[in-house]
Amino acid sequence: MRVAITSAAARTDHPNEDFTGAVPTAVVLIDGAGISGTESICKHGVAWYASRLGSSLLNLLTLVRDRSLSALLGDAIEQVTDEHRNTCDVADPISPSATVAILRLSDGFIEHLVLGDSVLVLDKANGGPLVISDPREVIISKSYQSALEAAEGSDEYHRILRDLRANRNQPGGFWVAKDDPRAADEAITGRSPISELTSAVLLSNGASRIVDRFGLTDWSGVIALLESSGPAEIIHRVRQAETRHLAVADDATIAHCTDLGEV
Repeated sequence: MRVAITSAAARTDHPNEDFTGAVPTAVVLIDGAGISGTESICKHGVAWYASRLGSSLLNLLTLVRDRSLSALLGDAIEQVTDEHRNTCDVADPISPSATVAILRLSDGFIEHLVLGDSVLVLDKANGGPLVISDPREVIISKSYQSALEAAEGSDEYHRILRDLRANRNQPGGFWVAKDDPRAADEAITGRSPISELTSAVLLSNGASRIVDRFGLTDWSGVIALLESSGPAEIIHRVRQAETRHLAVADDATIAHCTDLGEV
């Protein structure tokens, strides 16, 4: 499998809170999340959490071949939580969390997992792209959307975001990686024969907004643009759209996977 990766921080004065990495048979993309005040809860921060969770997952994916992706994600969440539960308030609602996308090659199949609002697209040889996403946060966020847009860039924005995130990892809410490994059981998972696929792409929500926020293209167009120009061009177009729409930039990360049958 060949993997082309591009990741860009939202701002030059702030660490990139996305993480992505690959091993010969798997790819992981983590999109860290935190709001104002997180620093007082966790001394490590969101970028640390995303990096540690991604690194732990890659290690488990390399060493453990006979467990499900959900089980491995649960193990990784528990490992990272154990690393800072004695120094940080890991259970606080605003402690660092993350969305997760995983792709793994296994015995002629591509296995996938999505938890939270990252996106995974499988380009099928016949029938066009299959988009795998977790809609629960988007559905719940709709009731907060107008208030968030009106308050964007203000202290009120962070208060509203706190209210939204109180729905995390709750029945009837939405699920992300945080301090409870049981959240991994709520991930969206599946598998597809490698022979039916030509490529795959994992996107953080800062990159997927080229389709789902700005409508600059569709998912077939994303695949075509990746094939012609690579992932950096996707992020470049997103940044241009953010400027035009006066939208707050977000960390943006893409992992484009080709030659899927080659290990």
